[in-house]
Amino acid sequence: MDDQTYKRGSKTYRRVLLKVSFRLNGQPRNKVVANISRCTENEILAIKWALKNKNKLNSIGTFGNIKIIQGLSIGSVWLLFKLAERIGLKKALGDSRFGKLSLLMVMAALIGHNSRLSVVRLASRHAFCDILGLDYFNEDDLYSAMNWLYANQESIENKLFKSHFKNLSPVLYLYDVTSSYFEGDQNELGEYGYNRDKKRGKKQIVIGFMTDAEGYPISVQVFKGNTPDSTTVYDQILKIKERFSVKKVALIGDRGMIKTAQIDDLNSENFNYITAITKPQIEKLIHDKVFQMEMFDDNLVEIEDGNIRYVLKRNPLRAQEIELNRQSKLKYCIDFAEKQNQYLSLHAKAKFDIALQKVIEKTKKLRIDKWLRVISENRMIKIRIDEKKKKQISRLDGCYALKTDLEKEFAAKDTIHSRYKDLSKIEQAFRTMKSKFIEMRGIFVRNAERTHAHVFVVMLAYSLYFHLYRYWQNIEATVEEGIDELSSICSMNVSHSDNIYCQTIPEPRQLGKLLLEGAKITLPKAIQHRNVNVVTRKKLVSERKIH
Repeated sequence: MDDQTYKRGSKTYRRVLLKVSFRLNGQPRNKVVANISRCTENEILAIKWALKNKNKLNSIGTFGNIKIIQGLSIGSVWLLFKLAERIGLKKALGDSRFGKLSLLMVMAALIGHNSRLSVVRLASRHAFCDILGLDYFNEDDLYSAMNWLYANQESIENKLFKSHFKNLSPVLYLYDVTSSYFEGDQNELGEYGYNRDKKRGKKQIVIGFMTDAEGYPISVQVFKGNTPDSTTVYDQILKIKERFSVKKVALIGDRGMIKTAQIDDLNSENFNYITAITKPQIEKLIHDKVFQMEMFDDNLVEIEDGNIRYVLKRNPLRAQEIELNRQSKLKYCIDFAEKQNQYLSLHAKAKFDIALQKVIEKTKKLRIDKWLRVISENRMIKIRIDEKKKKQISRLDGCYALKTDLEKEFAAKDTIHSRYKDLSKIEQAFRTMKSKFIEMRGIFVRNAERTHAHVFVVMLAYSLYFHLYRYWQNIEATVEEGIDELSSICSMNVSHSDNIYCQTIPEPRQLGKLLLEGAKITLPKAIQHRNVNVVTRKKLVSERKIH
């Protein structure tokens, strides 16, 4: 076999020729049998091996010197790698060492590990190095990759935006914020604030998340834990205008996000908005005769007031839920008052004023004190309902009004209503990213830059999840179950005389086949084994001895 490399200009080429040697009139001659330059490296190595052992093939065929050993898990890594190629994530991260390590962390987040230490251990059991072309690394290298990822986040988001939307930038953008709490208190961005996870007394970070109208992630940003929701909006305006160079924009946010100041900021850039208004604002517009109560119906009603459009609707199911909740709170207060009366009747020296105050405080805590009165009669606590006030308060049950300055040519009332409801897609994304599956809360870093990078890794992992969720809609398996199933596909290391030649990949089970077909991805028959031994710098056994 003749294996040569040669140059033509600045380019290097490889030529591999299969030749046969013979003598003609006593002179040695060579004849080209085949040009195998287009074969893969593994195929060329296999041909070389077969030619080298051509006189021993019978003995080799008995498997006397061949070992087959279970190799690394490959199914989920291959799936996520090919999907990252398809959506442009691999290209956006690049082929540098840090880019490959960043992609490894993104894939590891979906396979179920987020801390840098656990990612290294995961790489010792999964074929990351063989598929990504990585050499040895440890947790310190991953921390360095996080620094690189933070420094390049804007560039990566810009590349992904162009890759996903091509030249057709969307007009409508969904934006919302969430928080993620810590068990510790050393993170540079951690502060006490409004905790959406209902974890009082714990520091947190605030996370702003932007998607298109379908819920596909575009950008993520981390703020200090005490940052109000509405103050994060202006950063998103600048991001869309300057980084994504979008001219026509309508930002969609809830009533707590887009207020008067944010509307002014949007208008200053000639941007539009879609939001909802509060119940007091609805009451004021009814008082000013812009709305009438009769307009709140099961069907959408549109009202124009200058350049502002309002879309009104009443949801009867929501109205019923609110009324049932109100009745439940009323029953609870009545029962609570009865318990206090029983206690007072059994304890003559018990102070009536204290029991009365307990019931009053309970009604305030449940926020029903505006239509419910607590009175006393002969050392008995009584609950009285103010039906007039209750009727006035309940008249807007299930009623809501959306507000926008977007022109009709860009969005009809049905579109405005549908797109506002699409904010639930961001809420679903938050639930997924904060679940035990992707586990945003497992931050395990202290400085601000790496906190930003960690959340960015989670967003990129969600972009892969976003596609898998749609690919597997008709398969009886969650994304988490699907990745677990494919992780069970391990390569088989085939070696001769203890020299590993390749990793062959077995045929998946039926569910694995369905998952791969749904994602339109095919497993290779074999991959090259790089024999990279990945170990952590911090050792578990020594850590256990310390503790």
